[in-house]
Amino acid sequence: MKPFFTFLALFLVLLLPVLKTTAQVYNPNYASVVNQCSSTTILSNLTEYENLGVKQRGTVALDNTLTWLKNKYLSYGYSVSQITEDSYTYSGSTAVCKNLIVTKIGTIYPNTFVIIDGHYDSLNGTGTNDNGSGLVCILEVARLLQNIPTEYSIKFINFSGEEDGLRGSQHFVSSVVNSTTPKMNIKLVFNLDEVGGVAGMVNNTITCENDTSSPTTNNAASLAITNELITCVGLYSPLNTFLDRAYSSDYMPFQSNNEIITGFFERNETTHKHTTSDFLIYMDPTYNYNVAKAAIGAMLHFAVVDTSMSNEEFEAGFQGSFFPNPTKDFLNINCGKLDRNYTFNLVDLQGKTVFSKVFDQAKQTESIAVTDFSKGMYLAVIVSGNKRFTKKIVIE
Repeated sequence: MKPFFTFLALFLVLLLPVLKTTAQVYNPNYASVVNQCSSTTILSNLTEYENLGVKQRGTVALDNTLTWLKNKYLSYGYSVSQITEDSYTYSGSTAVCKNLIVTKIGTIYPNTFVIIDGHYDSLNGTGTNDNGSGLVCILEVARLLQNIPTEYSIKFINFSGEEDGLRGSQHFVSSVVNSTTPKMNIKLVFNLDEVGGVAGMVNNTITCENDTSSPTTNNAASLAITNELITCVGLYSPLNTFLDRAYSSDYMPFQSNNEIITGFFERNETTHKHTTSDFLIYMDPTYNYNVAKAAIGAMLHFAVVDTSMSNEEFEAGFQGSFFPNPTKDFLNINCGKLDRNYTFNLVDLQGKTVFSKVFDQAKQTESIAVTDFSKGMYLAVIVSGNKRFTKKIVIE
């Protein structure tokens, strides 16, 4: 984690070019999701994380925290198939460390990823602020976005080995991002590290971090994304913002790999990180809750939910989605909040049902081969009890 100081960087607004970005305005649909953020859940998850103990490499506590995280994602409705582990070792240690990756597929750009990440290991103490505070924000984002169709895919990543020198994120970048063929396409990386605030202080400002390091290729793009993040904070939380540079956390291996990064870090910095007293009693859970709200709003913006939808259509979007659309080989069915027992129908423009399948205890996402169907427009239909979800799709 970062040393106990911060560098003033407001002058960057003047010295670095600001890229033209998509206009951002308050979106009531986004706000309706943000307002479902639960302060009770934040506090409960912080308490559970603290009670898991000191999470250094090779410890039972670290393994138990990994299991705890997996169970959280499963309880939110993510399937086992969406959850993967990235295991690694490194010189000087025989311990097997694991990164946890949860993938939510986008409806329009399934192969382009918005990454939201934070580390789950700790140093010397329980690490309730550093970085339980970041984890509980990521969990709230994952919980509330699970059933919402987003244009871009999302990877929720919980890294180990951050306190040992960014080992987990370095391994992920080299062994997963760069080993994917073609290389994994990353829209941006949003890092949350130590966002719990300081008990007894006025915690009303979040530090928003942008890339000022070499290579400098994406510095301007990082600043533009961070300015979008700043706008999201203002739109969907009561927090003020402070612009600073990114350093010494899990987004830096991505930065070195020429990816676009941004991040959150508390403005009032705790004196308890990396000590045996990094406990909840020295934090401000209300501040942590407000940071989570800002993160939810930002991820809705970065992963892109269709802002042209009416409130009724937006609510319907919670019920399911079909992707990719258009499609050539397979149509994926996300049943959303619908019962896992449902019937899927594919109907042509003449109203004829060309395919029908009954699913019993379906997975969150099921796939249908469409290669045998004629090219053209169809109506994809999910029927579950008295609920019905329909969407026009195109088979190419």
